[in-house]
Order: sequence, then structure tokens, then C-alpha cells
Amino acid sequence: MPIVSLTRLRIRSLRFLPTFYLSTLASARQAQRTPGFLVGLLAYESARVYWTFSVWSDKAAMNEYRGADAHRRAMPKLLEWCDEASVAHFQTENSDLPNCAQALERMVSCGRITKVRHPSAEHKQAIVAPARREPKPSLRLKPKSR
Repeated sequence: MPIVSLTRLRIRSLRFLPTFYLSTLASARQAQRTPGFLVGLLAYESARVYWTFSVWSDKAAMNEYRGADAHRRAMPKLLEWCDEASVAHFQTENSDLPNCAQALERMVSCGRITKVRHPSAEHKQAIVAPARREPKPSLRLKPKSR
């Protein structure tokens, strides 16, 4: 059964945006070439808040992506770049991306905050992910051959 992964990241300073963008694009390219990647979307909530949506054939494929290449290199940097970070994973009946309203609903209902080194006040107090508004689509991702 396919699995959906959602992430919400708030970049704590504009000075981190250029390297964040480059890492995001490299990770997106990596996802598109990873076996088991079905579809994805990059989205934004505001000038410093970014979302990723991805659908994977199974959890093993998603974990393979998370532990390799560009994504693996970016993960430690997010601890410093972000003051809010949250993730949600859930199984789905089909390989369709959730729409933005559904993603926000899922992030609030089953998301969890993740560790950052400089948490915002909201992040420190959050019991569920601190998503505030529906993300807006930016770039749709499709699988590419290696």
C-alpha cells in the first residue's frame, strides 16, 4: 500500500534560503530518480515556510531515499536552518497526492514536530505540528529514469 510523506519546514532566517533552495532541488531530483517514488509536490505556506509532499510505493522505498545522497546530506543542516519542522506519514489507498487542504488536515491530525536547534516559541509549545494555513503548490515532481 502506498505511503504519503509530508514535511513542513520553517526557515529561521532569510540568510539560509539560498542553500536551503539548492538542497531542496537536489533532494527533489534524487527523489525523482529513486525506485518506488510515485509522485511529489513542493509547496509553500509563506516566504519562510515550505512543504514537501511525496508518495512512495512502500515504506522501504521512502526509507531508502531518506538515507541516501542529497537528502541524507541536507538533514543535519535542517537542524540549524529551521526553527519549526514537522512530518506526517500515512498509508493511502492509491498513489494520488493529497490536495493542499488534505495535507494541512493530515499534518494537524497526525503530524509530529521534529527536533530543531533553535525552536520558535510555537515549536517549543506544540503538541501537534504548528501548521497554520494551507500550503500553495509550487512544483510538481514525477519519477524520472536513472
